[in-house]
Amino acid sequence: MSRTGHGAALVLIGTFPMPPKTRFARHTHAVHQLAWASSGTLTVEADARTWVLPPTRALWIPAGTPHAVLSLSRTTMTSLYLAELPETVPGRWAEPRPVEVTRLLAELIRYLDDPDLDAGRRARGEATLLDLLRPVEVTTLDTPMPADPRAREVARALLADPACALSLDAWGRRVGASGRTLARLFLAGSGMPFGRWRTLVRLNAALPALAEGQPLSRVARAVGYERVSAFVAAFRRETGVTPGAYFRTSRV
Repeated sequence: MSRTGHGAALVLIGTFPMPPKTRFARHTHAVHQLAWASSGTLTVEADARTWVLPPTRALWIPAGTPHAVLSLSRTTMTSLYLAELPETVPGRWAEPRPVEVTRLLAELIRYLDDPDLDAGRRARGEATLLDLLRPVEVTTLDTPMPADPRAREVARALLADPACALSLDAWGRRVGASGRTLARLFLAGSGMPFGRWRTLVRLNAALPALAEGQPLSRVARAVGYERVSAFVAAFRRETGVTPGAYFRTSRV
């Protein structure tokens, strides 16, 4: 970790190169963390939820929250450590929250990672950074795992092979439950119907390849879509933007 600033610094920044399939096992921090993939794609597991984060998104992780971090492709994780909560929308910082990383915020993080900044410039930069941290509602593709062992077996199989097109009835024959029972278990355990859960798994699986700039047609087929238009429509429905816009940092 590169410690920025002096003893009074509010923000400490650590940069961690992560080769493909690197995993930081479940751990906690005594301070708040903002986990950001400054390049590549980061997967963060916390509070029984999973977030897949391109460079346009970061995850706010409150102090004391157990979490694990995974890189499926070559990634650079840049982590910000803050002892204090941001003042903006304070009631919503008590649990993990996705944050939009605008172009201004990304450049400001790089600016603060300069050990030669004097105290005045650092203080002004940190104040601006805290003001720019805004939680966003629909930006990541959360796929909570169902609790029932039969549904979890199906979920794990789909996480391993997102393109699998087996119906719930076919899965039921494999795990010893009817398709109707599995549908109920997925809805109760994940808070969403099975069809949407599988869609989110497919979109999550597509993110690392999209971050690498692979062609849409190849990515869509790899995660189970025969038509690019169907993949783009599903992506837009879940994120509100196209795949290209999802990876394009906003101008500020």
